[in-house]
Amino acid sequence: MPGRTMGRQVLLFLSALCLSRVLGQVSYTIPEEMAKGSLVGNIAQDLGLDVKRLQARKARIHTGDSTEYIQLSRENGLLVIKDKIDREALCGQTTPCALHFQIALESPIEIFPVTIEITDINDNAPTFQKDEKKIEISESAVIGSKFVLEKAIDPDIGLNGLQTYTLKPSDHFKIRLHSQSDGVKKVEMILQKPLDREKEEFVSLLLTAVDGGEPQRSGTMQIHITVLDANDNSPVFSKSIYKASVKENSLTGTVITKVSASDADKGSNGEVSYIISNSILGTTQLFRITEDGDLVLNGPIDYEKARNYEIDIEAVDRGGLSDSSKVIIDVGDVNDNVPVINMISSSNSVIEDAISNTVVAVMSVNDPDSEENGRVRCVIGRNIPFEIKSTSSNFYSIVTDDDLDREGASEYNITVTCSDEGVPSLSSSVTLTLQISDVNDNAPVFERSSYEAYIVENNTPGLSIFTVKATDADWNQNARVSYILEDSSVNGVPVSSYVSVSADGGVIHAVRSFDYEQIKDFQFRVKAQDGGSPPLSSNVTVKILIQDQNDNPPQVLYPVQTGGSMVAEMVPRSADVGYLVTKVVAVDVDSGQNAWLSYKLQKATDRALFEVGLQNGEIRTIRQVTDKDAVKQRLSVIVEDNGQPSRSATVIVNVAVADSFPEVLSEFTDFTHDKEYNDNLTFYLVLALAVVSFLFITCLVVIISVKVYRWRQSRILYHSNLPVIPYYPPRYSDTLGTGTLQHVYNYEVCRTTDSRKSDCKFGRAGSQNVLIMEPGSTGTMQRMQSEKSILDEPDSPLEVSKVA
Repeated sequence: MPGRTMGRQVLLFLSALCLSRVLGQVSYTIPEEMAKGSLVGNIAQDLGLDVKRLQARKARIHTGDSTEYIQLSRENGLLVIKDKIDREALCGQTTPCALHFQIALESPIEIFPVTIEITDINDNAPTFQKDEKKIEISESAVIGSKFVLEKAIDPDIGLNGLQTYTLKPSDHFKIRLHSQSDGVKKVEMILQKPLDREKEEFVSLLLTAVDGGEPQRSGTMQIHITVLDANDNSPVFSKSIYKASVKENSLTGTVITKVSASDADKGSNGEVSYIISNSILGTTQLFRITEDGDLVLNGPIDYEKARNYEIDIEAVDRGGLSDSSKVIIDVGDVNDNVPVINMISSSNSVIEDAISNTVVAVMSVNDPDSEENGRVRCVIGRNIPFEIKSTSSNFYSIVTDDDLDREGASEYNITVTCSDEGVPSLSSSVTLTLQISDVNDNAPVFERSSYEAYIVENNTPGLSIFTVKATDADWNQNARVSYILEDSSVNGVPVSSYVSVSADGGVIHAVRSFDYEQIKDFQFRVKAQDGGSPPLSSNVTVKILIQDQNDNPPQVLYPVQTGGSMVAEMVPRSADVGYLVTKVVAVDVDSGQNAWLSYKLQKATDRALFEVGLQNGEIRTIRQVTDKDAVKQRLSVIVEDNGQPSRSATVIVNVAVADSFPEVLSEFTDFTHDKEYNDNLTFYLVLALAVVSFLFITCLVVIISVKVYRWRQSRILYHSNLPVIPYYPPRYSDTLGTGTLQHVYNYEVCRTTDSRKSDCKFGRAGSQNVLIMEPGSTGTMQRMQSEKSILDEPDSPLEVSKVA
């Protein structure tokens, strides 16, 4: 028999298992009580999905309940029984009974609804609430008298549910069934043969309830009848059906309704008592009836568990006669359940360039209340680039509805609030944290639009000059900035031979040592490039300014110091105080205070006779020249700049104190210390007379001397390797009658980038106060008045010979 029963169950399972798929919904039908691990269906095949796709997309079951009966096997795409299903515990008398859940897939998010209908098997026998029932019946009870019996309860449904009753022995009574509005049959025991207490005071009957399942199951209850003396009227209810309603939040002790039955008998036979005859489990715990017929709430009721109750009430008199009535109680819903939010699938992050309507989360919302109390509306916070959409009944999707910018907001806390329409409204919320993934959409930005940096000349190669800084609003690799020196040239030379820039830190280093006198400033461009793909970049202009150092001493332009000739300035003995003897002219190729020059008299033959102007280098007499003053005066002038430390140059100035050339010639041979001249005075006088006599020859000599002088000056500047800055001293004239001679100095300078090709031309107006001596000559050349007239012509050069 057990084997036969198992075979019938397997056959029932195979015949009941079916599959339908309508609009993407998959449905299965299985019997209850299937063993753990039993096959429900091949969901991968039924959804048209490959098993590998199920694994890759993290397929899972979302039920929304705390108990799961079905399990998904990702390895083979099968749905199997996870826990044995009891249809009666799951659904009670509700039909059809079904499990609803979803198959959730990710990347992209997809939801497939699945319904599994649970069919009933005959696994429950009809049962009576009590094993026995005692009834007292008067012997005067007429044939046809009815006695309401307790109904048996069978949790199964359909054919497997309760079908019929049998009563044995059946000598005095028979069973009659009455179908009620709810489909349940009322059981009445009908007297068909009069009782005789004297013959049989106690009667025992066996009431059997039988279902229609295969195999058939049954339950029994023993009925004990005590035969009493005559009670010939039964109680009668005022209504056959009473209807009432009660709110689910009503307090214990609330009177639901009142029932009433009357008995025409007198005395004790007419006294009626009420009892609840329902044997449905739990009914007697929820309700009770008083002696007066008040139906009272005896425990908490819940609309979500049962929306109505049907209670059988029995009215029994003292003679054992009874009548029955039904009370139908409708449970009124109150808004006592908050919406339940179940997050089916959600993403932890979304890329910032995601298109609009990208799904980031899917959830289901359920409110077990009814009507307005169960209608739910979900919203999300404002001022965020997301919106919530209702995809189907109780299902919602959170999607993007605006452009995302990680630099503006790298993370969002999306709070979803779901509220029902009850009064007062109940709500619940859930917060989803969503990270915004970065894309390379920002180029590096320098802190300044341009940079200026300073470096002192004569620097050490490799010295750090300056640091440029750029920031990138992106993240991680996209924000990693590298610095690149852009190709350019400075004076025809690649800028990379001047500076370099570190790729990581943006530190600019000097590649070479700079010379302020060669280059004062230059500029170049630095590019900042991020590490994104493709990379983004920006550039900035950097200007480097070279600062001067005091690395050049002053250069004396006048008087010119050479090794082969001597220049002597003549001062007449009639010269008064402040007489301008000459002017020391010097320049410094440095700049700023490094080029500020000062003049000091270092040594002098007679320090009481001459002074030097501190700022202008003018040599003047500080007292009246007398006959006692020596003809030969030697002055040593030092020229210092204002640098730190200062640099200097020294120039020797020879001064002849005399009124005429012959007076000078007697002493003049001593002016030269480096060479001794053996020529006697007679030779110089003869030479002077020869020059006067042969004016034409003298003019030719002067012209040739000017040419030779220019050539010598160009050679001097070529060997000095120093650039010459043009200087134009002021014109001094004798306006106060002090006897100061006119001196006009003209300097013409032609500069190129190569100092060896520079040209410097000195021109000086003729003056009878300048005495030139050539060591190799045999006499003294005295410039006569006729020669002076020639030299006074404009642009007539006077040769400046070498000074001892």
